[in-house]
Amino acid sequence: MSNSYRQILRSSSIIGGASIINIVVGLLRMKAAALLLGPAGVGLIGLLQNILSTASGIAGLGVGNVGTRQIAEAAASGEVQAVAATRRALFWLTLALAVLGALVVWMLRQELAWRVLGDRAYGREVGWLALGVGLTVAAASQAALLNGMRRIGDLARISIGSALLSTLVAVAAIGRWGEHGILVFVLAAPVASFLLGHWYVAKLGRLHAPPSPVSRLAAQWGTMLRLGLAFMLSGVVVNLGQLWVRTLIQREAGAEALGHFQAAWLISMTYLGFVLGAMGTDYYPRLTAVIRDSQAVNRLVNEQTEVALLLAGPAFLTLLALAPWVVELLYSREFAEAAAILRWQVLGDVLKVAAWPLGFVILAAGDGRTFMLTESLAIGVFCLFVTGWLPVMGVMSTGAAFCVMNAVLLPLVYWLARRRTGFRWQTGVRRRLELLLLACAAVAGVGVWSQAAAAGIGVMLAAVFGLEGLARLGHMAGLTGPVGRLAALSRKLMVRSGVWRG
Repeated sequence: MSNSYRQILRSSSIIGGASIINIVVGLLRMKAAALLLGPAGVGLIGLLQNILSTASGIAGLGVGNVGTRQIAEAAASGEVQAVAATRRALFWLTLALAVLGALVVWMLRQELAWRVLGDRAYGREVGWLALGVGLTVAAASQAALLNGMRRIGDLARISIGSALLSTLVAVAAIGRWGEHGILVFVLAAPVASFLLGHWYVAKLGRLHAPPSPVSRLAAQWGTMLRLGLAFMLSGVVVNLGQLWVRTLIQREAGAEALGHFQAAWLISMTYLGFVLGAMGTDYYPRLTAVIRDSQAVNRLVNEQTEVALLLAGPAFLTLLALAPWVVELLYSREFAEAAAILRWQVLGDVLKVAAWPLGFVILAAGDGRTFMLTESLAIGVFCLFVTGWLPVMGVMSTGAAFCVMNAVLLPLVYWLARRRTGFRWQTGVRRRLELLLLACAAVAGVGVWSQAAAAGIGVMLAAVFGLEGLARLGHMAGLTGPVGRLAALSRKLMVRSGVWRG
């Protein structure tokens, strides 16, 4: 078991380390946008990024997700010809989808500007997003190939390099041109990701296999499109739901309220990428390889969930404790209202971290229809509660609705996983989730009464969870070296204090 935990930790450390750098760089990028453009500018960036992600999700037809699964499955078979056929099919299908997606966005630029931004004058900006759509589809395919081939180090280098490069370009653009540089700000990330992805895919070398018959490529295309369509539709529903919520906030509460929501959302989604990014990069291909073995699947899901909770717990508590100061540090005092939204979202993130390993069971099994229905239900709950609560709670309703959405999603995916593989959480994993939820809810509740008290209690609990988590991870994975000695020291401290008896 220690080898499995060690593999999870190794992947988490590589992708997680890259995510930390990406997070810091991304937050610096948004800090610059907040200072130079204010809440209204940040809100416009969010809308343009949402158009880009929604259009890319439609154009990509879910091929990024399915490509990872197909490449991993072919690689697990050990057949060079199977890997070659899958790579070639992925390349040609991606090329066609990227070009088609870019053309459609360009032709619909005026209509999109009117429907989303409420002004056809933004047609030029939306038209340029076509370039970002094509490159995003291509970059997703590159990542799918590297992910399926388990090139985790390359993925980490792409993540770091694209974050640094895009930030330099984005900040320089808005620093020089102000609001006129927002388009460059939005396009910098997909351009950088594509260029670096192309570089590392080229390093894989040429395929040493006979040309793949058209019939075999057609079979791969059929599988990718069949499964990818369901994944695409679920992604489109999610992106459209988020886009609709942003549009609703802008029209009902104003541009500044949208900026507050965007600030809280970016913080929540950015730091969560530290944990969830490792799942998508390492856990997904591993789960795909053993998806027909229910016992192996259940063990892997429990292990991944436990590690995710151990790694994320201290971050959740720290963010809850210091939410007002984090928002001010990363943005400015103008964004103070985002702190309350952020606290609600963190509570939802605890549930999201527990739900994600279960959701990947559906992905690995290739059950596109169930995945689509699950994601659609979740975003539907989010939109419904935002609509109902926005007139009463204001923009804070988005955070509360996000929490409710994940409270619905978690038991749903648990039930689906149990029906498919007989899954059950191990007692230790379930208790850890319950304890973390209780601690986070307590810190958030105290924060309503006193920010200072919440900071003190939250930081103390974060330290306890961090030390206990380090001790537990070191024990499970049999860590050695400096990290292993630090884990052993943490374990001794926890045992002496009576907090940990394991």
